[in-house]
Amino acid sequence: MPTQEPVELPTTELDPRYSSAVNPRPGAADVTATEWAEAQRQLESAEIFWLSTVRPDGRLHVTPVIAAWHAGVLYFSTGPGEQKAKNLARDGHCALTTGGNSLTEGLDLVIEGRAEHVADPATLEKVIAAYEAKYGSHITSPEGTFHGIGDGFRKGDVTVFGVAPATAYGFGRDDGVYTHTRWAF
Repeated sequence: MPTQEPVELPTTELDPRYSSAVNPRPGAADVTATEWAEAQRQLESAEIFWLSTVRPDGRLHVTPVIAAWHAGVLYFSTGPGEQKAKNLARDGHCALTTGGNSLTEGLDLVIEGRAEHVADPATLEKVIAAYEAKYGSHITSPEGTFHGIGDGFRKGDVTVFGVAPATAYGFGRDDGVYTHTRWAF
């Protein structure tokens, strides 16, 4: 099972090479790194993530997934026969990304780590609760897109993975001020 919420906050570093600190606007406030608490808020609220895994021949496989952030771990699921499950069975290293597509506002996040299969019933119940709290009727209503996913988790019909971040990156944009933050765990 992935490591749970870190006891200490990750180290936070602003990379000035890719931040407005390189070419600050006149009169602009000092450019600072994004706080990890802000990144966590976005991880908790983002509805879609892009999962990147590596195929046996080295080609990338990228696909959208829904995911829930709980206790310092980002959880997602897949069918056991899907390409991402096959890739992760061979090599658990992956990245999950989320954010927006605006040039002038938002915070894009990249979480790098190792996906670990989650089968512990107590952990699965916590993950199901996190999914239900986040996605609501999409999971809890019989008309929901992902209705029944909790039962799939419990029965093992759906493979659940957890990724505790090893490194994370935040690419912030706020009205022409750009930041590149790196968090190391």
